[in-house]
Amino acid sequence: MFNLQDKVAIVTGGSSGIGLATVKAFVAKGAKVILSDINTEAGNQHVASIRESGGEASFFEANVADEAAVQALVKFAVDTYGKLDIIVNNAGIGVLAPTHELSFEEYNHVIKVNQDSVFYGSKYAIQEFLKTGGGAIVSVASILGTVGEPGAFAYNASKGAVNIMTKSLAAEYSGQNIRVNSVCPGYVESGMVNKEALGDFYDGLVARHPIGRLGRPEEIAHAIVFLCENEFVTGCNLLVDGGYTAV
Repeated sequence: MFNLQDKVAIVTGGSSGIGLATVKAFVAKGAKVILSDINTEAGNQHVASIRESGGEASFFEANVADEAAVQALVKFAVDTYGKLDIIVNNAGIGVLAPTHELSFEEYNHVIKVNQDSVFYGSKYAIQEFLKTGGGAIVSVASILGTVGEPGAFAYNASKGAVNIMTKSLAAEYSGQNIRVNSVCPGYVESGMVNKEALGDFYDGLVARHPIGRLGRPEEIAHAIVFLCENEFVTGCNLLVDGGYTAV
C-alpha cells in the first residue's frame, strides 16, 4: 500500500476545516506536511503545535489562484524535504447569488481559486512526480460538482470541472504511477456552517442528508488518506456525503 510514513505532502487551505483535519491525519500517519494557506498567523500556529507534539510540518503562505505562488509552494516542499509525494488541492471559496446578478469578477474569482488552482497544483506536482517515480493527487471537489444547487452557479461549475479534471489526469498519468482522485464532501460542520450561524437553514441542510447530520472534517480527511494509501484507486470522484446524492 501507499504507506504515508516519511512521505512528503502539501495541503492547500490547511489552516482550517477539512484542510487542517487532513494535515493532522497525515502527520498522525508519519508524513511530513507542508501546510499552505493565506492565513499566515493560523498556519504558523498550527505548525508550531504539530512540532511541539513531535510531528514534522512546515508552513508556506501561497495564494493558490496565483500560478507563480503554487510553483513556489512545490519548490519549497522539495527544497525543504527533498521530494514531493502527495498534493491535496483543498483550498476553495464559494459565492451564493442569483446567476443573473452574478458579476464576471465574482464568477471568475471562484473559478480561479477552485479550478485554476487544481491545474497549477497538479501541473507542478506532476513535474516532480515524474522525476521520482510517482505520487498521488487528491483534489477536494464537492457534491455540488455532481448535483446542481440554486444560486451556486460558479461553485457548481468549478467543482464539476475539478471532478472531470481528475479523471483526465488519471487517464493521462496512471501509467507513470501517478494516481489522481477527488473527494466530494457533503455539507461539513465548520466555522461558517453550524447551527448557531445558520439557524433554521442549518436544519434544512441536515434534512437533505439521509444519515441525519452534516459531515465532520475528520471524516473527509480519513477519505483523503484512503485515496493516498490505496494504490489501486485512480480516477475516482469519491462521494463522502451522508447519502446526499443517493436520493
